[in-house]
Amino acid sequence: MSSRTDEAALSYEQARDELIETVRRLEAGGTSLEESLALWERGEELARVCRRWLEGARARLDAALAEEEEAADGDAEEE
Repeated sequence: MSSRTDEAALSYEQARDELIETVRRLEAGGTSLEESLALWERGEELARVCRRWLEGARARLDAALAEEEEAADGDAEEE
């Protein structure tokens, strides 16, 4: 399974939790340069997954708020 497929299957919470663990491991040190680079790259991938989830959530909220505003404007016109 490729990294991209893994990313698509992750929920926000899964990606966030793995990112937290990845950062913890990087901050703890004691890893080889190669392992540190791999952790960094994985962290970047996980951050992108989280960002996409959050951007999607923001878009849904904005759409719901716009819908609510349109409905309120329609109700105000009827009065």
